[in-house]
Amino acid sequence: MATNPSNVPSSRLKLDVHTTEDATVVRLSGNLTRDAAAIFKEEVKALIPQSKRLVLDLSEVAYMDSSGLGAVVSVYITAKKAGCDLHLINLSKRVKELLGLTNLLAVFETTGQYFVKMG
Repeated sequence: MATNPSNVPSSRLKLDVHTTEDATVVRLSGNLTRDAAAIFKEEVKALIPQSKRLVLDLSEVAYMDSSGLGAVVSVYITAKKAGCDLHLINLSKRVKELLGLTNLLAVFETTGQYFVKMG
Protein backbone atom coordinates (compact mmCIF):
# COMPACT_ATOMS: atom_id res chain seq x y z
CA MET A 1 0.00 0.00 0.00
CA ALA A 2 1.42 3.38 -0.97
CA THR A 3 1.93 5.90 1.79
CA ASN A 4 1.38 8.79 -0.60
CA PRO A 5 -1.41 8.67 -3.19
CA SER A 6 -0.05 8.98 -6.73
CA ASN A 7 -1.94 12.21 -7.40
CA VAL A 8 -0.38 13.96 -4.39
CA PRO A 9 3.04 15.47 -5.03
CA SER A 10 5.71 14.25 -2.64
CA SER A 11 6.75 17.24 -0.61
CA ARG A 12 8.49 17.19 2.74
CA LEU A 13 6.90 19.29 5.43
CA LYS A 14 8.89 22.33 6.50
CA LEU A 15 8.21 24.44 9.58
CA ASP A 16 9.26 28.08 9.80
CA VAL A 17 8.83 29.51 13.30
CA HIS A 18 8.58 33.22 14.05
CA THR A 19 7.90 34.74 17.44
CA THR A 20 6.15 38.09 17.80
CA GLU A 21 5.13 39.86 20.97
CA ASP A 22 1.58 38.51 20.47
CA ALA A 23 2.16 34.96 19.27
CA THR A 24 4.37 32.18 18.04
CA VAL A 25 3.65 31.72 14.33
CA VAL A 26 4.49 28.44 12.63
CA ARG A 27 4.32 28.57 8.84
CA LEU A 28 3.99 25.10 7.37
CA SER A 29 4.90 24.26 3.79
CA GLY A 30 4.59 20.93 2.05
CA ASN A 31 2.32 18.03 2.89
CA LEU A 32 1.12 17.23 6.40
CA THR A 33 0.84 13.46 6.08
CA ARG A 34 1.60 10.32 8.03
CA ASP A 35 5.29 10.66 7.18
CA ALA A 36 5.51 14.12 8.81
CA ALA A 37 2.86 13.94 11.55
CA ALA A 38 5.10 12.75 14.40
CA ILE A 39 7.81 15.34 13.74
CA PHE A 40 5.17 18.08 13.36
CA LYS A 41 3.61 17.17 16.72
CA GLU A 42 6.97 16.97 18.49
CA GLU A 43 8.27 20.30 17.18
CA VAL A 44 5.05 22.28 17.60
CA LYS A 45 4.20 20.86 21.04
CA ALA A 46 7.67 21.96 22.20
CA LEU A 47 6.64 25.58 21.46
CA ILE A 48 3.51 25.48 23.63
CA PRO A 49 5.03 26.00 27.11
CA GLN A 50 6.47 29.40 26.16
CA SER A 51 3.46 30.54 24.10
CA LYS A 52 0.13 32.08 25.07
CA ARG A 53 -0.98 32.08 21.42
CA LEU A 54 0.17 29.64 18.80
CA VAL A 55 -0.70 30.31 15.15
CA LEU A 56 -0.42 27.64 12.48
CA ASP A 57 -0.21 29.25 9.05
CA LEU A 58 -1.36 26.57 6.60
CA SER A 59 -1.17 28.69 3.44
CA GLU A 60 1.53 26.48 1.92
CA VAL A 61 0.11 23.11 2.97
CA ALA A 62 -0.86 21.48 -0.30
CA TYR A 63 -2.20 18.24 1.16
CA MET A 64 -3.23 16.91 4.57
CA ASP A 65 -4.26 13.32 5.25
CA SER A 66 -5.98 11.82 8.29
CA SER A 67 -2.66 11.47 10.14
CA GLY A 68 -1.91 15.14 9.56
CA LEU A 69 -5.39 16.04 10.76
CA GLY A 70 -4.87 13.88 13.85
CA ALA A 71 -1.58 15.66 14.52
CA VAL A 72 -3.28 19.07 14.38
CA VAL A 73 -5.98 17.84 16.77
CA SER A 74 -3.32 16.49 19.12
CA VAL A 75 -1.52 19.85 19.14
CA TYR A 76 -4.86 21.59 19.75
CA ILE A 77 -5.60 19.40 22.80
CA THR A 78 -2.12 19.91 24.24
CA ALA A 79 -2.35 23.68 23.70
CA LYS A 80 -5.78 23.93 25.37
CA LYS A 81 -4.58 21.93 28.39
CA ALA A 82 -1.63 24.33 28.73
CA GLY A 83 -3.80 27.46 28.45
CA CYS A 84 -2.41 28.30 25.01
CA ASP A 85 -4.74 29.52 22.26
CA LEU A 86 -4.29 27.72 18.95
CA HIS A 87 -5.30 29.47 15.73
CA LEU A 88 -5.30 28.12 12.20
CA ILE A 89 -4.88 30.70 9.47
CA ASN A 90 -4.77 30.75 5.67
CA LEU A 91 -6.50 27.42 5.12
CA SER A 92 -6.40 26.13 1.57
CA LYS A 93 -9.67 25.02 0.03
CA ARG A 94 -8.67 21.35 0.39
CA VAL A 95 -7.71 21.68 4.06
CA LYS A 96 -10.87 23.65 4.82
CA GLU A 97 -12.94 20.94 3.11
CA LEU A 98 -11.20 18.22 5.14
CA LEU A 99 -11.90 20.06 8.39
CA GLY A 100 -15.49 20.59 7.28
CA LEU A 101 -16.04 16.93 6.32
CA THR A 102 -14.80 15.81 9.73
CA ASN A 103 -16.88 18.45 11.55
CA LEU A 104 -13.69 19.95 12.98
CA LEU A 105 -13.85 23.31 11.22
CA ALA A 106 -15.94 24.77 14.05
CA VAL A 107 -13.52 23.40 16.68
CA PHE A 108 -10.61 25.42 15.41
CA GLU A 109 -10.67 29.17 15.72
CA THR A 110 -10.03 30.16 12.12
CA THR A 111 -8.48 33.58 11.86
CA GLY A 112 -7.13 35.85 9.18
CA GLN A 113 -3.57 37.06 8.87
CA TYR A 114 -4.07 39.69 11.53
CA PHE A 115 -6.05 37.50 13.93
CA VAL A 116 -9.42 38.73 12.67
CA LYS A 117 -12.11 36.06 12.93
CA MET A 118 -13.11 34.80 9.48
CA GLY A 119 -16.67 33.68 8.70
